[in-house]
Amino acid sequence: MSTEKTKSAADGVVRVAVAYHSGYGHTAKQAEAVAAGAASVPGTTTDLVPLDELTEDVWERLTAADAIVFGAPTYMGSPSWVFKKFAEESVRIWAADLAWRDKIAAGFTNSKAMSGDKLNSLVDLAVFAAQHGMIWVGLDIYPGWAESTASIEDLNRLGSWLGAMAQSDADLSAEKAPPATDLRTAAALGARVATVTHRHRRGALAA
Repeated sequence: MSTEKTKSAADGVVRVAVAYHSGYGHTAKQAEAVAAGAASVPGTTTDLVPLDELTEDVWERLTAADAIVFGAPTYMGSPSWVFKKFAEESVRIWAADLAWRDKIAAGFTNSKAMSGDKLNSLVDLAVFAAQHGMIWVGLDIYPGWAESTASIEDLNRLGSWLGAMAQSDADLSAEKAPPATDLRTAAALGARVATVTHRHRRGALAA
């Protein structure tokens, strides 16, 4: 067990890293919401980890985390090339006896279209996590905005189970998009990841 992991187990603190790429700032807002949701769970610390530059510090911060939430914008129906580069370079972690094995994982994505084939991006993220031996956590919120009396302000208005989706109008800056409802959904995912990670930690310590 690494020094960071030993410290984490001893102090009872769960560490959630949010590893993300954001092309224009919209997905970064989603990442911040995920981190805020995770941090709302007592005993949880969060670490926002941009993936634009894959330094040794990036790999160390992710390895030290108990859970990693992956995020990327959906471009042409799949995660951005920056995220794909990160995924391919993570073979160094995979080759080190699956060093991320049994970490909790989750994912989120954003696009300008309501659909934009965002589900395909979440599937990519889930498969990526599975290849690292991680444990995937999805949303536990019924689809919102799905009845005649429902509202665009509903949580999970885009109806995703596998991870958190957001939609940002192409003509709006990151200061105005994605909408608050999608950010609340991202925060709910972060909180669930933190809660599940605490439970997983307690079970591992009791085993």
